[in-house]
Amino acid sequence: MEQTEWEKLPPEEKKLHLYLEQKKLLDEFLSHGAITREQYNKSFHDLTEKMGMQGHERDSL
Repeated sequence: MEQTEWEKLPPEEKKLHLYLEQKKLLDEFLSHGAITREQYNKSFHDLTEKMGMQGHERDSL
């Protein structure tokens, strides 16, 4: 995403984009064996809770 596109996004869309990027990173760590399933689950839960994205948690699994 280009800087000008990012700047035009409303705060909630920026937050969702950041959340999905962080989840993607966790997915990559798990798929490469860098973290265990238990670590993934805890980190994903913590990310979801701290970003206030509880409604999106099931959508992104």
